[in-house]
Amino acid sequence: MTRRYTKTINVGNVKIGGDSPIVVQSMTNTDTRDVLSTVSQIKLLEDAGCEIIRVAVPDEEASSKLKDIRKNINIPLIADIHFDYKLAINSIINGADCVRINPGNIGGFEKLRKVAEVAKDYNVSLRIGVNSGSLEKDLLKSYGISVKSIVVSALRSVEFLESIGFTNFKVSLKASSVPLTIDSYRAFSKLTSYPLHIGVTEAGTTFAGAIKSAIGIGTLLSEGIGDTLRVSLTGDPIKEVEVAYEILKSLNLRNNGPEFISCPTCGRTEINLEELAVEVEKKLKHIKDNITIAVMGCPVNGPGEARGADYGIAGGKGVGLIFKKGKILKKVKSEHILDEFLKVLKEDNIL
Repeated sequence: MTRRYTKTINVGNVKIGGDSPIVVQSMTNTDTRDVLSTVSQIKLLEDAGCEIIRVAVPDEEASSKLKDIRKNINIPLIADIHFDYKLAINSIINGADCVRINPGNIGGFEKLRKVAEVAKDYNVSLRIGVNSGSLEKDLLKSYGISVKSIVVSALRSVEFLESIGFTNFKVSLKASSVPLTIDSYRAFSKLTSYPLHIGVTEAGTTFAGAIKSAIGIGTLLSEGIGDTLRVSLTGDPIKEVEVAYEILKSLNLRNNGPEFISCPTCGRTEINLEELAVEVEKKLKHIKDNITIAVMGCPVNGPGEARGADYGIAGGKGVGLIFKKGKILKKVKSEHILDEFLKVLKEDNIL
């Protein structure tokens, strides 16, 4: 997999594009005007591995609170702006490291110019955030909701910002349709070398949204497209970060802790494999070692088919096997298998 070349920009102290790692973002669902709740959620997201955070800025009070939020968090802060360009300017003045602008509702190029001028003065980057649900009226009239209208919307803003000498930006071209999202990014990526923020917008609840995001984001990443991403899910934003890392790990694009594998179960399974697998994942999700952990339902799928795993468990009737790189270390009673497995990991300084 060859990654598409893009220029590098900075969002705060995080580099996006070039040969920098693909960056995981999320967005708070707190009221930005409530500094305590917003900072608390961002701290939890930082612990989960979020590398850049975005907050909604619906009014002047919210933009003024960014100063207090920014000084209490450790990751770059992006202000999400719609409709009012003055909120973008206020957000920059109050400490935002980047501002997301929606070309479909910001109010035209002169307003975008004013935002870009302030962003340049403060050395703040922008995101041109095109969304299929809020395209410019003339584009909708000419092309409807399509790859053409999404790409043209983005290109207009790119060309305008270039014409005023501002190139410190990244671009997103999101739709809730997975095929439309993929096709829009594919088309746009052939036309410019600006870094791309990728994602499927309004993907849905955790289960459905994770699947749509994995297909959309995963397809693009497998083609070398994408420099930073957000998985958009309805609910707890920590789930967004967890899904993002699983997508990246499945493509060997980020190593951020263990990879868990477990068999799908069949008639040979004689333990509660789902419960055991969930418990193992919960106990080990915080470790940073890039190892593979297998939780298998029988000896066939255990040290045999999972011999490539660094560590693993294979359950049986009343007993379980603990193995390391295909070699059986212990045979224990099934009720003790998790405790014994954790003991092995502690002995090897994994825990």
